[in-house]
Amino acid sequence: MRRLTDEDTPALAELAATDPVANVFVASHLAAHGRAAVSATGAEILGTFDGDGQLASACWLGANIVPVEVPAAHARAYADFIRHSRRRFASIFGPAEATLAIFAELSGQPARDVRTHQPLLAMDGAPALPADPLVRCTRVEDFDALAPACVSMFEEEVGYSPVTGGSDNYYRRVRQLIAEGHSFARFGADGSVVFKAELGSVSPEASQVQGVWVAPSQRGKGISHGGMAAVVEHARRLAPIVSLYVNDYNYKARASYRRVGFEQVGTFATVLF
Repeated sequence: MRRLTDEDTPALAELAATDPVANVFVASHLAAHGRAAVSATGAEILGTFDGDGQLASACWLGANIVPVEVPAAHARAYADFIRHSRRRFASIFGPAEATLAIFAELSGQPARDVRTHQPLLAMDGAPALPADPLVRCTRVEDFDALAPACVSMFEEEVGYSPVTGGSDNYYRRVRQLIAEGHSFARFGADGSVVFKAELGSVSPEASQVQGVWVAPSQRGKGISHGGMAAVVEHARRLAPIVSLYVNDYNYKARASYRRVGFEQVGTFATVLF
């Protein structure tokens, strides 16, 4: 096992293409930056190689840990490196087997929450429901209205505020998604956010929806159905497959995604530190 370099970029791209939906996070990085070496943010990618020198698995180490085609047999090697790196990570997420195997090998590493079963959903066609015509790409001038909705979604999903101790990094990410055309929302007559979602990762083959949120006062009205259909239509202009993963206990969201046309194609897990 070693850190990947620029020379490993084609091999990493080929590995990620094994499952373009499950590996969209790393594939998106390659599409944006074109290299497997250490990124400008300090993130690095580790790889294990087989006896013929071929890249067999990989693991992204940045703010989060993201396995790429990691079999359970490789988990201990990655965990040993992670443990000795003394870096702090917010989470591990990805295919359930790899995620949970790496976490199990990080013996003694306490976690705030372990979500062992998160259905990975995808669709490669038009949505089954009409799109909400009021959902649009957000603009720079929408930031002041959008930011509180993004914070509320994060607090509900993760359990703490993303702006505790400083908001610069989180708000920079919100602005980046707006600038990239990966942020979508419906606004009410008073200018507040009614529905919103983002594309957290986009590769040439697939995108991954994140941050789906409906204003509490508007829940139970079916707004997410047309909203998600609109997001799918926008996302399919960037990549043919649209995906997301959802907590297994979020039955209402899962039912909504099924109505739009999403089907389960795998299982993710997330460990929050």
